[in-house]
Amino acid sequence: MKEDALITLTGTVDAVIYENEQTGFAVIELDTKEELLPVVGVLFGVKAGEELTVTGSYATHPRFGHQFKAEIYERRLPADLSAIQKFLESGAVKGIGPVMAKRIIETFGEETLSVLEETPSRLREVKGISEKKALELSENLRALFSMRQVMMFLTSFGLTPHQSVRVYKKWGSMSLDLVKQNPYLLCDDDVGASFSSADSIAFSAGIKPADPRRVFGAICYVLRHNLQNGHTCLGREEVENLSRRLLPELSPDSFSMEIDNRLASEELFSIETRRQFLFLPAYYAAERYIALRLQMLLYGGVFEKPDLDRRIQKIEERLKIRYEKLQKKAIETALGSGIMILTGGPGTGKTTTLNGIISLLEEDGLRLSIAAPTGRAAKRISEVTGRDAKTIHRLLEVDFSNGEHLTFVHNEKNPIDADAVIIDEMSMVDTLLFEALLRGIKPSCKLILVGDSDQLPSVGAGNVLRDLIDSKQIPVVELKEIFRQAAQSLIVLNAHRIVKGEMPDLSKKDNDFFFLRRGRESDVIQTVVELASRRLPQTYSYSPFSQIQVLSPQRKGSMGVNVLNDALQREINPPSKEKKEYRGTFCTFREGDKVLQTRNNYDMEWKKGEEVGFGIFNGDIGIIVTIDAASSAMIVDFEERVCVYPLELTADLELAYAVTVHKSQGSEYDAVILPLFGGYSKLYFRNLLYTAVTRARKLLIIVGSEGKVRAMVENNRKTLRYTGLRYMLRDAKQEASS
Repeated sequence: MKEDALITLTGTVDAVIYENEQTGFAVIELDTKEELLPVVGVLFGVKAGEELTVTGSYATHPRFGHQFKAEIYERRLPADLSAIQKFLESGAVKGIGPVMAKRIIETFGEETLSVLEETPSRLREVKGISEKKALELSENLRALFSMRQVMMFLTSFGLTPHQSVRVYKKWGSMSLDLVKQNPYLLCDDDVGASFSSADSIAFSAGIKPADPRRVFGAICYVLRHNLQNGHTCLGREEVENLSRRLLPELSPDSFSMEIDNRLASEELFSIETRRQFLFLPAYYAAERYIALRLQMLLYGGVFEKPDLDRRIQKIEERLKIRYEKLQKKAIETALGSGIMILTGGPGTGKTTTLNGIISLLEEDGLRLSIAAPTGRAAKRISEVTGRDAKTIHRLLEVDFSNGEHLTFVHNEKNPIDADAVIIDEMSMVDTLLFEALLRGIKPSCKLILVGDSDQLPSVGAGNVLRDLIDSKQIPVVELKEIFRQAAQSLIVLNAHRIVKGEMPDLSKKDNDFFFLRRGRESDVIQTVVELASRRLPQTYSYSPFSQIQVLSPQRKGSMGVNVLNDALQREINPPSKEKKEYRGTFCTFREGDKVLQTRNNYDMEWKKGEEVGFGIFNGDIGIIVTIDAASSAMIVDFEERVCVYPLELTADLELAYAVTVHKSQGSEYDAVILPLFGGYSKLYFRNLLYTAVTRARKLLIIVGSEGKVRAMVENNRKTLRYTGLRYMLRDAKQEASS
């Protein structure tokens, strides 16, 4: 049978070799009567003895050989007595083991399954089952059949097994009732179903085309979709227009009336600026909370500054430095205010200034916490300050007791034990994370935010640092002077030229910033691969795994990270008999590969020496140590945090020899290679180029077209984000002063 061709097979589950209860991934042996076939895929809750119809394709695993990868499946309860007994003995029903299974079959015979499904109270007829035990088994059976019904129903409407698992985990036995009552609940972030899938279920449930649930479902789908574009809100007119694209058969008035109704019932929220902007409740509440909480920090945290000039002078003498005027102003503002923002480009002395602030806060006896959005950024700020630093998630401590929704241990009722908190790389912090941070610090806590507002905004929705600065409500000190030592770096000088809209100097051949002109895409890719795999390792002894990073403005296309990663993997980590592989959804993973986590996984356990923790986050980079198909897992080392990574979650991983500029935020690399040639013009703009250039610590090489560099410098299109925070900050000030 040709591999990759979709076919359908039917058989009886002979054994379950491996299953992951969290994700539903399983390895089973399916008896098709022609062969005993290994089947892998998301087969949530499948037990021995069940009849299974699977659709998928044959594959050959490099170690385990012939197997079948199931894309979708349909379950039926076992038909004959031997299969029924195997099903019950497998532990499918909690509380029924091999001995009890035999007694049940002896009592009911071929009626066993109908008794279990329709009249489980009759289990009292079985020797050894009391009335209480029968009631308990009835509940377990109800849960089992409920789960099966949910999975079969949802997959028949195009939801993936992964999505079906999420639905059952979220709503349990109530899932079908809730989904049939309002299918558009499936489009939320926890499940992620498409609007068309929800619409199909709606029509099957008899929901009319103009039903308010359907109209509101389209409105919410538009707002949620635009969260992925960074917007926390969207203009009412845009929401109505985009919703009409989903439901073109409805009149414009249908959407306008529904928005008014949902605003009245507070299922939507809005603000009025030059026009009306609409919010989903969580994002309106988050921005509103941030605005009010910052007002408390502004007006509740004014501190005395005795002998500050003398104390700054002592630090200068100890460190043998001289702070310039704006640096002193930053130190004074940090010590005298409840909140302040320290910003500035590379080489302007942010780190030196921050170290001065930290020293004085410690002299005052304040308990200090330092954090950053990513592990790499936390590691960097720890190195330059000489103090312990954590990710914001680790500072707040993820609470795993709350099911699917992300919550933190530290909140208003249990704030972190710190008198002052410093957050670095603030441009990367999104709205919901900043809200959680503010909820997790004490009302009297001092907050110092450090970042470069000219960099790209956060991956998540919001534009927090830019909004805080633009609101003019928060004390901001922007460092502007490039210090003499930094001015020797062409990386620093060119970064500042780019911000000003000036062309970087591409002519120098004896500094840390190089431009290699290439006239064809194939030549660009070849040069990038040669630099990363041979030339830089040989000339500078840089490792392509830990010190060299290829960046690209785009993911797709001939110059995107997908194409670049394929080319780089072939040279840097080629296949060999000694290296095991796993074929993922989008690429082949090989032992020794450099990989990137693409979404937050708060449940992933890791070990670092004796320390045990949870959470591998979007942007974390690691190395695949081993791949073990027998346990359906691989060992990945995320910079000394070693975790057992289930193979079914590899859709959350991608190769990381090349990453997008967005994914590189918060990180610095000894050497950065940046191919710029062709590509989608809307992705090539000034602050993306600036962000890429400032990722390089010692060496930056641009490969490609001088015209593309010039086009990026001249394209000052900021990443457009609709948010309400800056308006809410101004309103909060008016409320506080009235």
